[in-house]
Amino acid sequence: MEITAATVKELRDRTGLGMMECKKALNESEGDIEKAIIILRKKGFARAEGKMDRKTAEGMVGSYIHMNGKIGVLVEVNCESDFVSRNDEFQEMVKNIAMHIAAANPRHVSPEEIPQAVLDQEKEIIHEQFKDSKKPPEIVEKIVLGKLNKFYEEICLLDQKYIKDDKVTIKEYVASFIAKFGENIRVRRFARFQLGGS
Repeated sequence: MEITAATVKELRDRTGLGMMECKKALNESEGDIEKAIIILRKKGFARAEGKMDRKTAEGMVGSYIHMNGKIGVLVEVNCESDFVSRNDEFQEMVKNIAMHIAAANPRHVSPEEIPQAVLDQEKEIIHEQFKDSKKPPEIVEKIVLGKLNKFYEEICLLDQKYIKDDKVTIKEYVASFIAKFGENIRVRRFARFQLGGS
């Protein structure tokens, strides 16, 4: 059957995905939009990882002020197109990330942003804790690695458990939108302000 431009547009509006992906899914579903959405969702998560390296030049700066006005957050989240940045779900995601930052107080976006001196100091502290243990060096290294991962969960936004769903990290939460929109999405930077804080 022939897939009309109007049907493709409707599917694009509902999923935020690209025209070619929508057209392929409609061909597979023989023009049934609901089935096409299921096809796209099934394919989406598998493709999300591959999109994480693509350039992100659009997006938005979101904000969140805690009810008592004592904590405020600004966060910049980038995507590939203006089309996605204007999408209500994208904007809601940005707001949720800002709210998470207000609550969880991360210090960095990802482990790559942690200054080497801070990492070295943390490793030294952990090694010092096991200095007198009788554990073999390879076991100590595994423990150090585990404790470093815990350290990342405490201070790195992408490694933190999402406050609204602790079964996923912020990185996984963002990846679900990469799959949904078919575009790379990147949390670029944030600033958290606390009244009386430094």
